[in-house]
Amino acid sequence: MPVALGSPGAPAAPPWANQSSGREFVPLGSAHVPALRPLLAALFLAVFLLALLGNALVVLLTALDPALRAPVYFLLRHLALVEICFSLDIVPRLLVTLLRPGRGVSPAGCALQLLLLLSCVTSECFLLTAMAWDRYVAICRPLRYGAIVSPRLCRLLAATCWLGGVPVSLVFTIWLFHFPFCGPRVIRHFLCDVSPLLSLVCVDTRVFEANVLVATVMIMIVPFCLIVASYTKILATVLQMPSATGCHKALSTCASHLMVVVLFYGTTGVIHLRPKASYSPESKQVVSLSYTLVTPMLNPLIYSLRNKEVKAALGRVCVQRRGSHIP
Repeated sequence: MPVALGSPGAPAAPPWANQSSGREFVPLGSAHVPALRPLLAALFLAVFLLALLGNALVVLLTALDPALRAPVYFLLRHLALVEICFSLDIVPRLLVTLLRPGRGVSPAGCALQLLLLLSCVTSECFLLTAMAWDRYVAICRPLRYGAIVSPRLCRLLAATCWLGGVPVSLVFTIWLFHFPFCGPRVIRHFLCDVSPLLSLVCVDTRVFEANVLVATVMIMIVPFCLIVASYTKILATVLQMPSATGCHKALSTCASHLMVVVLFYGTTGVIHLRPKASYSPESKQVVSLSYTLVTPMLNPLIYSLRNKEVKAALGRVCVQRRGSHIP
């Protein structure tokens, strides 16, 4: 059974936590460091704006520049759109929690945030898998790359990545919000995620958790295994290349994607593989911030700073804009 906030050993909720109506959920956020709330709000706002700017720039460059029309950049554009959705779903509510502590979230608002969060996590898992497959075909089947990875297939992959997780996310969100919640609905987190909401449920949730684990394996572990399989075949192909220059060029096209995969899976796996694990609430908040706030900011930097074609496209756009302002 979950530990209630008022039970021995659990930190007491701040006085403002009970000011909302009985049905609203109250995220505590960083209630344990109240003096740092303004500083944290300023920091998170800066990261949020950088994430929006960086990902919006990736979307614009890959949509407008003719040199970035390859399938890998089409998938990268959709990855950037997912990161924008991540940021818009999480950060505004986080800033409200920091600047106006005690303000509650309606059950519908909390459920919507959870639904979008789970959908974004699923879409990112699928997109990272599609990008790994694209690199596999480009390196291991270069002569057939244009025929296999067609524009029509890319559009189908993108649609599948966006819509594939919606039914599962919808089912688990509705299921979770049908449980009875005990006592004050105080969430020891800054967002409505599965783990902090489960800690408020006062009935047996083992069947729900077992189904969450099965869904997580299907949505996260299976795609991760496919990514590993793709890069295993890529590495085997690269090692057979006679030219060291060719090996370096092939591996450099995969480096950015691998860094993003490590960032994403290294943080989401900690939270979603064990939704009721005995990590402290503060640890869960830090890990959640990593994949909902920090990773969306870092991804465009990783792809742009390590990708010559993206940097060249950015240079062309800047030159065109300067030229358009010359009388």
